[in-house]
Amino acid sequence: MQDPLKIGIAGLGTVGVGVIKILEQTAERIAARAGRPIAITHVSARTRGKDRGVDIGGYTWCDDPGALADAPVDVIVELMGGSDGPALVLAQKSLSAGKHFVTANKALIAHHGQALAESAERSKAVLRFEAAVAGGIPVIKALCDGLAANEIVSVQGILNGTCNYILSVMDQEGADFGDVLADAQRLGYAEADPTFDIDGIDAAHKLAILAAISFGAQIDFDSVSVDGIRAVSPVDLDYARQLGYRLKLIGRAHMVDGMLEQRVAPTLVPVGHPLAAVEDSFNAIVFEGVPVGQTVFEGRGAGEGPTASAVVADIIDIARGGDAPAFGVPAAALKKLSATPTEARQGRFYVRLTVEDEVGVAASIASLMRDHGISMDSLLQRGEAGKGEVTFVLTPHRCALSVIEAAAEARAALEVVLSKPAILRIQDQDDV
Repeated sequence: MQDPLKIGIAGLGTVGVGVIKILEQTAERIAARAGRPIAITHVSARTRGKDRGVDIGGYTWCDDPGALADAPVDVIVELMGGSDGPALVLAQKSLSAGKHFVTANKALIAHHGQALAESAERSKAVLRFEAAVAGGIPVIKALCDGLAANEIVSVQGILNGTCNYILSVMDQEGADFGDVLADAQRLGYAEADPTFDIDGIDAAHKLAILAAISFGAQIDFDSVSVDGIRAVSPVDLDYARQLGYRLKLIGRAHMVDGMLEQRVAPTLVPVGHPLAAVEDSFNAIVFEGVPVGQTVFEGRGAGEGPTASAVVADIIDIARGGDAPAFGVPAAALKKLSATPTEARQGRFYVRLTVEDEVGVAASIASLMRDHGISMDSLLQRGEAGKGEVTFVLTPHRCALSVIEAAAEARAALEVVLSKPAILRIQDQDDV
């Protein structure tokens, strides 16, 4: 058997500890599958003496994570997080030095993936980031290998377990967003600062990575349209059910007239769609490919076990000699695609507005929609006469997002409108 593959780990949080456990507790099985032993030799983290539940006394400690790039190791595993700072410095130094680099850092790849892939290829190093998207679900390997013969038409998914947990509980219990978020934080499903999760940024990082691989494109995080779930109300989940949908935070990318459209938004998904039944903190991704058709992946998207599993899978791939390009094709072959402009983004939408309960208010709303050239598919109303306010939910036929936004802005200016209109996406069953 070959000499051990030497590993240096930067970041000893939940995932870093999980990687140590797997490599130590299943060393014999890992060596058999990798074709050689895999040995951790160097580690780095913020605090040396912290009790992490694993013994790191046998590893060489580096106060500066950047020093791992100069250490006698073959693979650097970065688990610190952050798109810049120490994580970026370590990635750049490691790849420039010809050391293989494995990361679970979706922000790092979403912002710097193109440059890092180019650096890896120049130095003949391997860059891997399976754990950066959907935790333990092997979607990147599936795209690069199992689906390599296919033209990917679209990729979409539930890419953030925190948001899916919150929406699931809101749907099941009729609870308000703020209350469920507080419970999610108490249970450890949400961070103390949940901004990246609930505002859709985490999902957007993952979508940008998936889109780049799916369409052979240079990664373009800045072109992802991002809306989070802060404004979602229990009434939206109730109306969604009445209309035959479930409300999920969906990341979706597809080509429109040669341009790439990427968006993350709360979306009404038909009850028969694979994503509609995904509950709790699970993630799921759906690819539409030619000739394969629809392929669905579902599983845990975060946590020690799933994420560490993906990290170790990348290490095993490197131990076996896997040296395929990070994004499935050489970095120089990745195309720079134009982003679909906002005014060209078509779709169906759910519009909710609360208005004063006055005679003729429904007719006024219908007239305003007509003036903007919007035809209606359905209109639902909730509220009892004489109670002071009434809620309308409008679902226009397919039209441009810019038109819906202009109409919503005009409606918001009406004196009878009591709050900002809510606009949600509707995905039809036959959308690809």
